[in-house]
Amino acid sequence: MDAAASWQRYQDWLYFHDGLTLYVDISRMGFDDSFVDHLRPKFDRALQAMADLEAGAIANPDEGRMVGHYWLRDADLAPTPELRDEIRKNVADVDAFVGRLHRGEIVAPNGQYFTDAISIGIGGSALGPQFVSKALAGFNPSIQLHFIDNADPAGMDEALAQVQDRLATTLVITISKSGGTPETRNGMVEVRHRFEQAGLDFPRHAIAITAYGSQLANLAQSENWLAFFPMHDWVGGRTSELSSVGLLPAALEGIDIRGMLAGAREMDQATRAVDLRQNPAALLALAWYYAGNGQGEKDMVLLPYKDSLLLFSRYLQQLVMESLGKERDLDGNVVHQGIAVYGNKGSTDQHAYVQQLRDGVPNFFVTFIEVLEDRQGPSLELEPGITSGDYLLGFLLGTREALSQKQRDSITITIPRVTPRIVGALIALYERAVGLYAALIHINAYHQPGVEAGKKAAAQNLSLQKTLQSLLREAEKPLTLQELAQKAQAPDQIETIYQILRHLHANQRGVVLQGNLGVPKTLTATATNY
Repeated sequence: MDAAASWQRYQDWLYFHDGLTLYVDISRMGFDDSFVDHLRPKFDRALQAMADLEAGAIANPDEGRMVGHYWLRDADLAPTPELRDEIRKNVADVDAFVGRLHRGEIVAPNGQYFTDAISIGIGGSALGPQFVSKALAGFNPSIQLHFIDNADPAGMDEALAQVQDRLATTLVITISKSGGTPETRNGMVEVRHRFEQAGLDFPRHAIAITAYGSQLANLAQSENWLAFFPMHDWVGGRTSELSSVGLLPAALEGIDIRGMLAGAREMDQATRAVDLRQNPAALLALAWYYAGNGQGEKDMVLLPYKDSLLLFSRYLQQLVMESLGKERDLDGNVVHQGIAVYGNKGSTDQHAYVQQLRDGVPNFFVTFIEVLEDRQGPSLELEPGITSGDYLLGFLLGTREALSQKQRDSITITIPRVTPRIVGALIALYERAVGLYAALIHINAYHQPGVEAGKKAAAQNLSLQKTLQSLLREAEKPLTLQELAQKAQAPDQIETIYQILRHLHANQRGVVLQGNLGVPKTLTATATNY
């Protein structure tokens, strides 16, 4: 395409939101008008499906749930007055609680201001708060936030080491809708143990974010924890950042949560437009459909050219991949849908994997995120008329053009600066794009059967471990893996048994393996009390 034609296409497909000063450019995607015309009936149905969703339709039929994260930023959309009032109350309660903390009306048991908070959660209970913290907390937040977001014991130790001299003034936020998520429960138990070792009263530091009536809610109530905030049944983990899950940690850091909600509400309004060219989420869904032929045949590479947006790709990995990665469509047909997401940041990408993006396998499309404001205040001129920010823009535009020359598709989203309002708008933009794309390809974006299957398998393995430990303690002689498998009534799980015992042996957990560890059939297992 020559320069004049490219410029005209850019003008034809550039979306601009005047209120947010946000641009979406899909002109470097290779679709034509006939492709758009072909998709219009699908978009009509998708937009109606989104309208039904916001009105309270059961969008998750296998769980019998509404999907109402859109109501979180506009309570007037909630289908009942009770839900509307609850949403408003929850935001007000977060504001009031955090205000009292910041003013010193609620203090640590030693009488000092709280200085830190450890947030314990996994998946959507961690990725959203982490992204927002990195994007908006700045250098000197009101309360320093730390995360435990995995079952890794060393990771827990690292988080606790960051507050070891301030443990007495540290809050602990435990986030789990069910209240029984194993990774979150384990993190809470480990942190609680550390508090008790230090002679601290854990409940006077503890905050629960969970569903009413959950195990965690009951524990918090029985022990009179410092605070409780609800998680709603109609908000999924990956769309929970603008619920108490994300609002409380952000507010603790001093981030303007009302601004986040306002930005999301403003974007929601824009993404209800029925004219595709005036709907930024529809434009993204259109580009994704074109790139992957409606089958997820290409990966999404996200490249934000701003350090504070580094974690946006991790946040979108869950939002996009857990929502769209489905085996079956709504009619039960096997379709194996999904879009893989990965990303780094510009201009680090220039020295990392742009080489492959330009010259390697064309199995991707790129989304650049450009931030117009370089920094607060003036910038040093590194050479006459040129600043560091000019270099950054030059790298972005150069990479975009280099990819275009090789017919590699790209999208560019431009925002004025990284603020709570804009971050809220970005969250809402991608939530809506995911919902529209899911409707286009006729799948359920709001359940996660694969995740549940993994949790079930993990529970079975832990049960098997307990059985093995019991058998070894009762054994009168060392047992081979085959003998253990027979006694455990798990003859088809010898590989898993080997891996469990190897882990216990490596951590000196009451099991000794004798033989060649690299040749499992030579091994015998013994309990250390043998």
